Amino acid sequence: MDSGVEDGADERVRRSPRGWKTGLRAIAILCLAVSLAHVILLFLHVAPANTVSKRYSPLINAWVYPLFEQNWRLFAPDPESVNRQILVRTAHTGPDGSTRVSSWFDLTAVDTAAVEHQPFPSHTAQNMLRRAWAGYVDSHGGDDTAHTERALMMRTYLSNIAADRVAAHTGDPFEFIQLRVVTLPIAASGPAAGDRSRTPVENRRLPWWKVSGHAR
Repeated sequence: MDSGVEDGADERVRRSPRGWKTGLRAIAILCLAVSLAHVILLFLHVAPANTVSKRYSPLINAWVYPLFEQNWRLFAPDPESVNRQILVRTAHTGPDGSTRVSSWFDLTAVDTAAVEHQPFPSHTAQNMLRRAWAGYVDSHGGDDTAHTERALMMRTYLSNIAADRVAAHTGDPFEFIQLRVVTLPIAASGPAAGDRSRTPVENRRLPWWKVSGHAR
């Protein structure tokens, strides 16, 4: 009987490597399929509009936005001419029903501090907040009401970034956040000064948004 038990154990040992190989092969095939689908969807997103991209536009947009959005401003002939300062404040309702509103917290200053004097700055610190705001403006314009599914997604994306960052630095509980974006013009110099009009300073205050996961 002991011999039979040992034979069964030996058989399981011999089968284990086969099971591992099969599992690893399945994982490799899955990763390859996802990578291929990712490349195809990004290609359809950046390629000129065609029959396929129009037909599968909802699927393509759902995959690309907001994490894989493509942007070609690196090659733009007219670069950014303004500086934007993005600030956030929070509101917390206490057990007695009173609401406490925090002071403004400068999210842009945190990103700037993380980039300065860094030979290899984080892509997150450089672009995540800035691109989230650009996506919000592109989908909302001057109206802070989300009229499309993409606009709602970009609003949620922006609010989540702001909420997570202020929570990481303050540690205080809150249920609502409000963003304020101050746009400051960059003075042109040289011959371009006469060609480019100065953009007026903009101080845009967004509505209060309810966020989850930051109350205690």
